[in-house]
Amino acid sequence: MPGLRTISSSEMRSINKSAILDLIRKEGPVSRTAIGKQLKVSLPTVMRVTDALVDEGLVCADPATEWTGGRRRPLLRLDFDANAVVGVELKGTHLFGAVSNLGGRTLEEVRLPNPGRTAEERYACLVDMVKSLLGNPGLSGKHVRGIGIGAPGVTLHQDGVVTQGAGLGWPDYPMRDRLTRDLGLPVTVENDINLAALGELWFGAGQACTNMALISIGAGIGAGIVIDGMLYRGSHEAAGEVGYLLPDRSHLGREYGAFGALETLASGRGIVERSRRLLQEMNVPDGPTLNGAEEVFQAARVGQKWALEIVNETVDYLAILVGAIASIVDPEVIILHGGVSRSSDLLLEPIMMRLARAIPVPPRLVKSELGQRAVALGAVASVIRFTSDYTVAHEWT
Repeated sequence: MPGLRTISSSEMRSINKSAILDLIRKEGPVSRTAIGKQLKVSLPTVMRVTDALVDEGLVCADPATEWTGGRRRPLLRLDFDANAVVGVELKGTHLFGAVSNLGGRTLEEVRLPNPGRTAEERYACLVDMVKSLLGNPGLSGKHVRGIGIGAPGVTLHQDGVVTQGAGLGWPDYPMRDRLTRDLGLPVTVENDINLAALGELWFGAGQACTNMALISIGAGIGAGIVIDGMLYRGSHEAAGEVGYLLPDRSHLGREYGAFGALETLASGRGIVERSRRLLQEMNVPDGPTLNGAEEVFQAARVGQKWALEIVNETVDYLAILVGAIASIVDPEVIILHGGVSRSSDLLLEPIMMRLARAIPVPPRLVKSELGQRAVALGAVASVIRFTSDYTVAHEWT
């Protein structure tokens, strides 16, 4: 059958290693015997893989032991405190970076506004930020496994290239190669919202899930999609560019530039622009200047008519997006992330009320648990997968 091939022995070892590492991460402390039973892998294979993970410094023995009668069994867990990862979120307006251990505990974080005007100025600020984070005294004695970079727009994760970093001035920018050369550490480069989804999957609202989606609503709108525990990137690494979703037929045939049809309506920027137009049409005296979407939501909370109209329309647009993702992907949970999600009190329940009878299986819709740290913590998952010969069985079918 076209597309099928035999898995090599090295690929099978990589699959076993990944499965065992994931199980230890999720359920540790856990015994080698329990790992073998849950994964249906022979005990000698489990012993060989876990010994290699211990030698690699990713896994260690837990002080606790398991006893079911007879000899006590040592338990294994991730060696959280011996390892650390640097994660950075790139934005046109700021950089956010953090150093975290493998358990998701943040050792240090820093936010740098206005990181230069040109591409080279921004790159220099990025390098300085990472060097500053690497100089944290809390890293003494720890193995820094690598650096994970989250960039807006389409990124080629296998090549480490930022192809269309919105607001960064970095078209087709070889981010991974430059940072690896300048900092001497393994580097992963990923779409920022994909990293946020990984962060929630490992440490936040998606921890119990294997299929989930994260919708980030800020200046733009994007989604990170996880299927069978792995990011779904699409044929051109453009999966999740849901800001270009067409809300209705009136948007067909139009040309949209850096911001898609849905983003012009329901992103933070779109909410503000619609509000300004409505206030102008209503000729509201002494209307607010509206520097951000949160001001619109706050006006709605105190019952201002114009703001209630804008928020209700926004809920409609976001319900269309949530319903589309739920119908196509059928995730266990959809997580709202980004600046607009801070107003989840006005969004979550109204969205679900609109979808209750409109689609076969309405999703569980929740707010991000990690907030601005989601991208930086997603770097932990990205770097471990990049530096640990990580793969999954379905990639070979």
